[in-house]
Amino acid sequence: MTAPAPRPTPSSAPSSRVLICDDQELIRMGLRMVVDSQPDLTVVGEAADGEAAVASVAALEPDLVLMDVRMPGLDGLAATEILCARPHGPRVLLVTTFDLDEYAYAALRAGASGFLVKDAPAEEILVTVRAVLRGEIMVAPSLTRRLVERFVRHTPASMSAPAQRGRLAALTEREREVLALVARGLANGEIADRLFVGETTVKTHLGRILTKLGLRDRIHAVIFAYESGLVRAGD
Repeated sequence: MTAPAPRPTPSSAPSSRVLICDDQELIRMGLRMVVDSQPDLTVVGEAADGEAAVASVAALEPDLVLMDVRMPGLDGLAATEILCARPHGPRVLLVTTFDLDEYAYAALRAGASGFLVKDAPAEEILVTVRAVLRGEIMVAPSLTRRLVERFVRHTPASMSAPAQRGRLAALTEREREVLALVARGLANGEIADRLFVGETTVKTHLGRILTKLGLRDRIHAVIFAYESGLVRAGD
């Protein structure tokens, strides 16, 4: 982990609250050094396992949790699922030793907003943290599709919940079309070009899709599209 990036120009806005959860003290120290070096970010606490992270979130109300994946006891995936199921819960950024390891799909499904590799440069850590705090998902659309296809391909079609397939009826034909293109890894601009509409129109459709289906973000829209059978691996 390299030295922290230069501090941005101070602002009057309150700093974002960050909780760090990792079973290795040195990793927690390194992440704290990077995050606390910035005036717009504040580390409000640390946890050494998932159970402690869940308890700390209730007590400290952070905006973001940097969550290790592999920990004894309650691991990062289980803790992420608990936190993301809560109304108004914090965003969770998974911190992993490997670049998008075998836990990636499970993490996305649990509600994670992205991934961060432990040995990433300080500047990359800060860019990722700030993007997630803005509500962005730090996984490229094309990568999301590959991850989902990799795991859904090994899931029998019979496991797709009928209730999920029934929820598709709430969408208009155009919304289903947009959802299918999102699931195939196209960005908003590419979808706009494909459908001969403006990018703002695509964003409006996507917003309505998320609302109608009760989905948290774009990644969960992709997962839903595959698990409902709207799109199949290899399409």
